Amino acid sequence: MVADKEKVTRLLKTARGQLDGLLKMVEEDRYCIDISNQLMATQAILKKANSEIIHAHLGCCVKEAFENGNAEEKIDEILAVMDKLSK
Repeated sequence: MVADKEKVTRLLKTARGQLDGLLKMVEEDRYCIDISNQLMATQAILKKANSEIIHAHLGCCVKEAFENGNAEEKIDEILAVMDKLSK
């Protein structure tokens, strides 16, 4: 992985902390909208972490594949990720 590991690790640890908080909120029967807002905030952090990974992949792995004439597989990978993101 060539992404900024410190940044991705920080984002994932933040999301983990939010998930722990969400579990506590559910156990405490907190207000549904408050739980929903926290879920969306957690999803946003995970989306940002994923974006960091994908950008690094494009900037290194895909670029390298193009330079070595192995672009087809990497293009397929990116298209598959884009399909998943659009769902």
